[in-house]
Amino acid sequence: MIEIKLPIDQIKVGDLIRVRPGEKIPVDGIIIEGESAIDESMVTGESMPSSKYKGDTVIGATMNKSGSFVYKATKVGADTMLSQIIKLVEEAQGSKAPIQRLADIISSYFVPIVIMLAIATFVGWYVFGPSGGLIFAMLNAIAVLIIACPCAMGLATPTAIMVGTGIGAQHGILIKDAESLETAHKVNTIIFDKTGTLTNGKPEVTDVILINDAQQRVFSSATPPRGPLAIPQKQLFSLAASIEKLSEHPLGEAIVKKAEEEKLILSKVKSFKSITGKGVEGIVDGKKVYIGRLLKSDSFSEGENLKNQGKTVVYVYLENKLSGLIAIADTIKESAKDAILTLNKIGIETVMITGDNLATATAIGKKLGIKKVLAEVMPQDKEQEVKKIQKTGKVVAMVGDGINDAPALAAADIGIAMGTGTDVAIEAAGITLVNKNLISVVSAIKLSKQTMKTIKLNLFWAFAYNVILIPVAMLGLISPILASGAMAFSSISVITNSLFLKKAKI
Repeated sequence: MIEIKLPIDQIKVGDLIRVRPGEKIPVDGIIIEGESAIDESMVTGESMPSSKYKGDTVIGATMNKSGSFVYKATKVGADTMLSQIIKLVEEAQGSKAPIQRLADIISSYFVPIVIMLAIATFVGWYVFGPSGGLIFAMLNAIAVLIIACPCAMGLATPTAIMVGTGIGAQHGILIKDAESLETAHKVNTIIFDKTGTLTNGKPEVTDVILINDAQQRVFSSATPPRGPLAIPQKQLFSLAASIEKLSEHPLGEAIVKKAEEEKLILSKVKSFKSITGKGVEGIVDGKKVYIGRLLKSDSFSEGENLKNQGKTVVYVYLENKLSGLIAIADTIKESAKDAILTLNKIGIETVMITGDNLATATAIGKKLGIKKVLAEVMPQDKEQEVKKIQKTGKVVAMVGDGINDAPALAAADIGIAMGTGTDVAIEAAGITLVNKNLISVVSAIKLSKQTMKTIKLNLFWAFAYNVILIPVAMLGLISPILASGAMAFSSISVITNSLFLKKAKI
């Protein structure tokens, strides 16, 4: 393979690109060789570098901190994530929030009234003022027009929206339009999809338990999801992984992946057989190994306990004796529990919706602190569940990541898509969490509250300024020059107040 240097505008989808330590990643793609730690803070807002391995996606314009790798370009030019982020931010900053329409309505009545007041001021001073008061009457009328100029009122909303959407982008929260930013603070119910949103979306080995075949008791404790296996566990697990290497079942893939992480040496398998609906078996190192469902002749309470935790359990038999079990589950995201706990504290009802079975869904809901769980919901029915909750008077946000979540995201008062989700889900949502952190759901609501507070304060002072100073101008107590200064000061005060939004903690 020949390596050549090319300008970024000549890179095409499918090209293989090598990135060395300290270099910027030119376009989006998938790593096919090597590994590294990449600083994605400019996109996700996360300060810590993200570890990347073969098969992981990389984002254009992020910085490669260490390690060299080769990746295949999947998106170039306007299709890259950075380009899409820029487009979304520009559209959001140019969009009009519903509260802006209120300001527009007020202005539509306010301007004609001001013109009539200016005319009345001129007539009053010309007719009832001192003799030769034409110029004085004109100056007072002009002062009324200048002092009443609704510039500050017009700046009140868009300046706050621009700052708010910019802050969101800095924290990995992409807001599609101003209406989404405004609606977020009204939300009192949030529905979370389970797989890929609250969980990582990939089955992982969570427990490996050995059984004393004489006493049918556990003599090796369960391991944490990514913890190292003990020596006896490795021996059992190596046999299981050797068998599952020949299986195409997703649970088998999780076992093989764990074996690769442990760098276990897998043995050759003889007489491999896949038993439909039950499991797989074969001969490994001269031993007959069966992996699958618990046989009717055996019982083991520990397996039921794991199932009650929402885990799938496969049993390992050596020479027809129950020798251990392996628990597999779609693990919960690290940020999920903190996000749910925080939402519950601020009085927002949390709901989980999933097509998974009730036992698994309930177990995960209990771990996270979600009291309402909607289980065994078909993809096409998620939208109806959202509408049912809306009919009770709730303002609903839907958080999801898959194609099957798109109708529900669109039906909700505000849709929130995970940045790792499908393009369809992101398109249907009003807010996208690029940083993959569910705490950002809380941050988006806080940002909305702070932005709306700023907008309302801007509108109050802009309107109060006019109400106070128009009578002053009509009475001839302020000159057009001072009126111009006061008008400029009101606009500056609105812009300054909007900039203070940058100091808000979200």
